[in-house]
Amino acid sequence: MSSQQESAKGIGRIIRSDACVAEGAEWLAAQDPRFAIALEQTGQLPLRRKPDGFAELLSAIVSQQVSVASARAIWGRMETAELTAPERILQASEEDLRGAGLSRQKVRYARALAEAGIDFNGLRGVDDAEVVATLTQVSGIGVWTAEIYAMFSLGRADVFAPGDLALQEGARILFDLPERPKERALRKMAEAWSPWRSVAARLLWAYYHVAKDREGIR
Repeated sequence: MSSQQESAKGIGRIIRSDACVAEGAEWLAAQDPRFAIALEQTGQLPLRRKPDGFAELLSAIVSQQVSVASARAIWGRMETAELTAPERILQASEEDLRGAGLSRQKVRYARALAEAGIDFNGLRGVDDAEVVATLTQVSGIGVWTAEIYAMFSLGRADVFAPGDLALQEGARILFDLPERPKERALRKMAEAWSPWRSVAARLLWAYYHVAKDREGIR
């Protein structure tokens, strides 16, 4: 799909390469000198593109409320058992899924996702709001997960995830706010960063890690 076709469908820019991220970062730095300062400290921002589809969302469910190491271990067991496709999830017993490391709640979420019958290829052609609305109809997928999927699996350039605590803290430090902005306030702030809100998120995440290391926060 060309850029013109994407715009016609209301999708906006798709981040496909490091050059796209660099273009967005340059735009943000020109709009606000604080972004320019942050970019000097972070250096080149990561692309962070991921595959789209069922397995990517299932992996997001697996990762909820567990450590990175635990999530990787569970996902590795699910891959070994070939439990990463919707038909395999629906065929598997609860004992199979629990044996791979899923909690009872996550078994329900995995089955709900498998039963949802989402047209993942079709999601590539709908606007950001519809992507989020479609995904959040599934039990276990909240707005944050849907926004992260839109940003990194679909490459949407103008999606933000204001419920993310690291983004909130990064914004607090960079913009010298008296306290960490709540989700609604940060969503409002981010309107000024359109049409590159996904790049603003990358920059705030990177800046948060720089600031955390500088301040010795663990």
